[in-house]
Amino acid sequence: MFVRLLKIAAPALVLACSLTPLFGAETEEKTVSLSTQDGWALSAVYRPASSQDKTVVLLHDLNKKKEDFSSFKADLARAGFGYLALDLRGYGQSTGGGEAKTFAKEGVDNQFNKMTRDVDAAMKFLQKKGVTPTETVLLGAGLGANVAAKSVSFWPDVSALALISPTTNNRDVLSIPAMRLYKGDVLIAAGAADKKMFLEASVIRNVSFLSAGEGKVTFLTAYDLTSHEMLDKYLRPALIQWLKTPHKPEVLPDPKLTPDPIPSDGALVAPSQTEEALVPSVL
Repeated sequence: MFVRLLKIAAPALVLACSLTPLFGAETEEKTVSLSTQDGWALSAVYRPASSQDKTVVLLHDLNKKKEDFSSFKADLARAGFGYLALDLRGYGQSTGGGEAKTFAKEGVDNQFNKMTRDVDAAMKFLQKKGVTPTETVLLGAGLGANVAAKSVSFWPDVSALALISPTTNNRDVLSIPAMRLYKGDVLIAAGAADKKMFLEASVIRNVSFLSAGEGKVTFLTAYDLTSHEMLDKYLRPALIQWLKTPHKPEVLPDPKLTPDPIPSDGALVAPSQTEEALVPSVL
């Protein structure tokens, strides 16, 4: 009897072993090329989600490239999230219209503003892979943060937006107009040592709160560093946790314990209770 069972089980065991590398290969990072509507071929790396339902589109800062997300990509993979990191037009291995150092720094139609078309190409690539906008998070650092913010004008159903060192204006890519309308979860991180950037990030935070509402805006801060450097040193664990739980569940107040509201006379609404600060904090 034992010999007979072994003979039956052996083919199944062989089949299972032969399929294991195939399933593993589905979640390996692969180099891909994204085509934009205006003729750019963008170099990117893609890894499908394994145990989570979200895929993060990674948009780098000025004078950076997709490899500058290496540490965070590893964190995403360990946590089971998918990612698509791309070289924005003019950077890294992307080709089609010269280098970013030749781009006009001003103008609402300059190549930096057209980077929203790079995001468009990324979103359409993910859709072909079966990843919907509601399963997608846009994460940008510096210039990439502004591009991510502007892109939600075209992709308002994106589930969440993470902005690392955003500003109100970076190479004439404006962040606030789209944030006035975006209703998804938002994380904003800014280093307080750069006072101008920190102030502008705080303004974006307030605009996001007024649009998205209570419990959907998270603000992180650390004293030194900005952009990719702040991400690598301080933010990676906090970002992974935020991706898992981007907002706190709504808690209905007890009418017996809730005081009468105080008229604000048009004053700015207080920041969300989800806000938290990394040590050291200036908030």
